Amino acid sequence: MRPRLFLCLALSYGSAIVRACAGHEVREWSQEELDELERKWGTEWGFSGISAFAHLEYHKCLTTPSELYDIAIIGAPFDTAVSYRPGARFGPRAIRAASARQTSFRGFNPRAGMNPYQNWAKILDCGDIPITPVDNGLALKQMTAAFTELLARTPVSPLLARPKLVTLGGDHSLSLPALRAVHELYGPVRVLHFDAHLDTWHPGKYPSYWTSEQSRFTHGSMFWLAGDEGLLSNSSGRPNVHAGLRTRLSGTGDWDDDDRQNWVRISADDVDDLGTRGVVGSIMEALGTEDPVYLSVDIDVLDPAFAPGTGTPEPGGWTTRELIRILRGIEGLNLVGADVVEVAPAYQGVGEETALAAAQVVFEILSSMVKKGLGEMGKTGKAEGGGKQAVLREEL
Repeated sequence: MRPRLFLCLALSYGSAIVRACAGHEVREWSQEELDELERKWGTEWGFSGISAFAHLEYHKCLTTPSELYDIAIIGAPFDTAVSYRPGARFGPRAIRAASARQTSFRGFNPRAGMNPYQNWAKILDCGDIPITPVDNGLALKQMTAAFTELLARTPVSPLLARPKLVTLGGDHSLSLPALRAVHELYGPVRVLHFDAHLDTWHPGKYPSYWTSEQSRFTHGSMFWLAGDEGLLSNSSGRPNVHAGLRTRLSGTGDWDDDDRQNWVRISADDVDDLGTRGVVGSIMEALGTEDPVYLSVDIDVLDPAFAPGTGTPEPGGWTTRELIRILRGIEGLNLVGADVVEVAPAYQGVGEETALAAAQVVFEILSSMVKKGLGEMGKTGKAEGGGKQAVLREEL
């Protein structure tokens, strides 16, 4: 390399003046100039930009440990622990694409009275965990390590002792490594589980002559495993909750096993008898507002008419509107983490109805997390937008 060019390259990392090196002008931009460029070119329409969730700021957080956040969206593209149709490894990508019409400048949630994207919480899209598709034992280790690392970060806001993760699945088995990481911070937690299926089945109930340690880890056994590891509340006065159940069973013994694991059950049919308000009341009565709760939403809680793009569809489920109404009603829960799983876009229609429902579920979860923080601040929901987001709101 020529000496003059080498010197110019070296100077380009440190000098704050306009330079002319090797025939190229290198310029230092003022903050005012950068702000002007942002105002001119920083706006993204719903159909433009890369597919970060809701056009949020994107970072590969696992490789940038200095990047801090209050709430992180993290993808877990894994689906080799399923018992029926694969394809949920493409769920994170589909959910992000379906969130395109969610933007910070038009993200005000009327039921919550605020915009989760223009508030106290710094919310980032932290990309995906690079999970192996050929070794489930290794995949479990990778997800556990990734969730543990992301939860160990220092949050931006003083409102939180630890950040919160909202995971885009991926099959439902990812709840086990997520709960392992949550347990490191909170000890045993309560779980609210929206699903057509129990997912508390003993691994030995899968009929097969051939077994292994790895075969115990599936998308139907992860809550049994979590309970066996002591990750969940086992106090009869502090149960965990299933909601939306309607699956076929091997017999009533499945319910007995579920009872012994400290779960209460709300069936899909209960919405007809109780209404959404009654379902909300049952959930809140069981879980309260103080204990740490992990929220897990399997998209198959919805009827296949509304969410056909999933691995184990079950007829007779809730409508998208019913699920959203229930999610809005439980905003008082003390959520410490959440996942939205089992979106398998290969089986959905061209209108993306399954992924759209999942993206809306994530929006409602984020709204509740942020609103809960506002309540703890003693505020009523006034947004605290700043910087780029505040400018966009004023202009648009």
